[in-house]
Amino acid sequence: MNFDLTPEQDQLRDAVRALGRRYGHRYFVAKAKAGEHTTELWQEAGRLGYLGVNIPTEYGGGGGGITDLAIVCEELAATGCPLLLLVVSPAIAATVINRHGTEEQRKRHLPGLADGSQKIVFAITEPDAGSNFHRLATVARRDGEDWLLSGRKCYISGVDEAQFVLVVARTEDSSTRKLKPALFLVPTDAAGLTSSKLDMEIVSPENQFLLYLDDVRLPGDALVGGSLDAGLPALFAGLNPERITVAAMGAGTGRYAVERASEYTATRSVWGGRTIGSHQGVAHPLAHAAVQVELARLMIQKAAALYDAGRDLEAAVSANMAKYAAGDAAALAVDTAVQALGGAGMTTEYGVATLLGAVRAGRIAPVSREMILNFVAQHVLSQDKSY
Repeated sequence: MNFDLTPEQDQLRDAVRALGRRYGHRYFVAKAKAGEHTTELWQEAGRLGYLGVNIPTEYGGGGGGITDLAIVCEELAATGCPLLLLVVSPAIAATVINRHGTEEQRKRHLPGLADGSQKIVFAITEPDAGSNFHRLATVARRDGEDWLLSGRKCYISGVDEAQFVLVVARTEDSSTRKLKPALFLVPTDAAGLTSSKLDMEIVSPENQFLLYLDDVRLPGDALVGGSLDAGLPALFAGLNPERITVAAMGAGTGRYAVERASEYTATRSVWGGRTIGSHQGVAHPLAHAAVQVELARLMIQKAAALYDAGRDLEAAVSANMAKYAAGDAAALAVDTAVQALGGAGMTTEYGVATLLGAVRAGRIAPVSREMILNFVAQHVLSQDKSY
């Protein structure tokens, strides 16, 4: 068993870390509070090839895998810049299009995703169905050679930054008359598509939206894969990369919080000249958080390795476990950092309380802890399905 990265991956980690440090958490927070986006960081990461590390070289990418993209997500988060759209655009959209899109769709979208000039966001969640695709109410129906999409989506990240939305809808199978999922590439300026911003208690430059689709007309080639048979495989293709990269972002955030707190506690003296970090009541919680973050990183590494090896079923278990572990570890690390810093931990200046909302959301989205436990109970422990 080899836990070492390749020399190229080591170089990638160092280079992304250096890029992230040039921007840092103050940049991230300033953009968020000004209602702006991290455009400069995104564009530079694209120019340097970091956004397309998992995209094949023939489409302008780096030819690597999800292991490489997880490195990018983790290292930017570890410098205080957790970019959610890394998960949505390069991890989900690029994977779905590369694995299940038509050749024309790959040529049209992958080069822009690789260099950062194009963003594609993902819309599955609905107000009444959550992310349960069996109950999705967004419907696509044929109208001659075109498609008409109608429905609602919620908690859709980055719509205001994207050129396309990858929408999960349901279509009627002509042979069985049963509804089956299908994915469509919808331009964000399409007639009939409207959005409204959701106010969230999260400090982030990336916004969440409600989407409304009112008979949005699309050409036939907007259907991912060009066939309804591609719908279900395409939908599932994005789930493991999503969980792995979300977990990597959480692990990076946990590393950032522990590092910030450790720097503070190693130099802060208030009682008898000893640093507060010399007291076990301060040091042990930070050490515990560091252990949990490192354990999550190991599961992320395993999940990414299994996925890149094409072992999808095994990767699904590990990806869910990695997301569960990283979500808990990140929340613990940020909360512990705030506690260690005391009053300073609640200030914007020290840059840890600004992450409280994001890490709490990481235990809910894109899949809740409870649904992961259901998955593990069913697929690992052979228990009956409970939902």
